[in-house]
Amino acid sequence: MPDALAQDRQRQTAMIEKEGKYLTFALGAEEYGLEILKVREIVGYINVTAVPQTPSHVKGVVNLRGQVIPVVDLRAKFGMATTEVTEQTCIIVVEITQSGRKSNTGIIVDRVQEVLDISGQHIEEAPQFGDSVDTDFILGMGKVGDKVKILLDIDRVLAASDSAVH
Repeated sequence: MPDALAQDRQRQTAMIEKEGKYLTFALGAEEYGLEILKVREIVGYINVTAVPQTPSHVKGVVNLRGQVIPVVDLRAKFGMATTEVTEQTCIIVVEITQSGRKSNTGIIVDRVQEVLDISGQHIEEAPQFGDSVDTDFILGMGKVGDKVKILLDIDRVLAASDSAVH
């Protein structure tokens, strides 16, 4: 039994370390959050220049104040049906770290919601769906009122292995 208690304490400590401010956004009916410290800026949707031979979720690049930034459609990345761009569609520019290098990447989302301060006691581990489902990109599940926000580890979501533009 002591092992189970030690594991439970470890899990609680891990969730407390994940508490903080999260920018929340929606893709369809699903709500997500990412660490506010990873967010560089939020811009309205601008035209993306397609880059040949990139994965379907990589929409291309944008020129943002002289910096060329790759843009990923998060809906396509998550296997969701893509939708028409609306006035609420935004590009969130996030700073990711891959192999010790920091870079900016844009992610297309349906709409940005709010910044929430989520305490560690309101964050649970991602549920396990078995070996066939990879949930490593999920930091945790944030319980906000009667809703659940999927808290993303944006570095893992945008892992270099499938982002061909840099």
